[in-house]
Amino acid sequence: MRVIVYGVGAIGGAVAAALCDNGVGVVGIARGRMLEAIRERGLHLRSPVHDKVHRFECVAKPAEISFRGDDLILMCMKTQDTLPALEALRAAGVTTQAIFCLQNGVANERMALRLFPNVHGVTVMLPGSYLDPGEVAAFCEPKFGLFDIGRFPNGTDAHDKRLAKAFDGSMIAPFLHEDVMASKYGKLVLNLQNGLTAAFGKDAELDDLYQAAKTEAVAALEAHGITWQDVSASADPRRDDLMRMGKIEGLKTVGGSTAQSLARGGSVEIDYLSGEISLLGRLAGITTPVNDAVTALVAEMAREGRAPGSADPEVIRRMLAG
Repeated sequence: MRVIVYGVGAIGGAVAAALCDNGVGVVGIARGRMLEAIRERGLHLRSPVHDKVHRFECVAKPAEISFRGDDLILMCMKTQDTLPALEALRAAGVTTQAIFCLQNGVANERMALRLFPNVHGVTVMLPGSYLDPGEVAAFCEPKFGLFDIGRFPNGTDAHDKRLAKAFDGSMIAPFLHEDVMASKYGKLVLNLQNGLTAAFGKDAELDDLYQAAKTEAVAALEAHGITWQDVSASADPRRDDLMRMGKIEGLKTVGGSTAQSLARGGSVEIDYLSGEISLLGRLAGITTPVNDAVTALVAEMAREGRAPGSADPEVIRRMLAG
């Protein structure tokens, strides 16, 4: 069995490292300085309990791979990069291979299913960070994190079992899930914190804004009859045993994936996180002012190149107060 890790960043890097360490064949797809670093010196993965360089084949684009019928293709890029990545896979000759969306949000699976018949969802619970080209970090112990794996839109099949087997015994704990999108919608609700901490800082007092954003999200999901599963640390006992937050000497993070994108000056995923709730609300005729405001603010910060944590949460609070 061979696993293609498409998008070797923080999550893709941790995934590639865990699979390599587990004796699974990996081909990575990366770009720019990350690709150069992996080719020259391998991928260095640091965690509270793991510090190792992993070597695997890495290419710049899918066209450089001779795909096999039994390849498992893991999509690890941000949602805003999914469509061109899928087009590149189709152009490279991918047809019925199993495609797994290891991405935040709930839009990727539908994008993939438009082009390919064999699509799967993966809920990724893995706090990670891109440090430098060729170096990533995973901040939990004893495992890097845990994955819920299932076919889209529901059920599980032999491909899900193959991926779970590939991770079994590795630094990532796999779980088959018959309704993986319920898990992914739960992660979406949890990820509403991403935009808030990206805008206002991970140490700011933001619980009131998060609870307001969550209330809007639950109302929007209920209006569409969408089932969601609470995957927060307090609701998921697996996290107590498998992925406790730890410390890596000398490393600090600016926050979640959206804050990291702002810090690097890249595009942000906010339209598919808080913006997904705005979309669902508009379709159902429900107002979602907190999620609307956070989406607009973080997108503006990305356009203007502003640093994470540089906005004032009182601006949104005053707006909501009237």
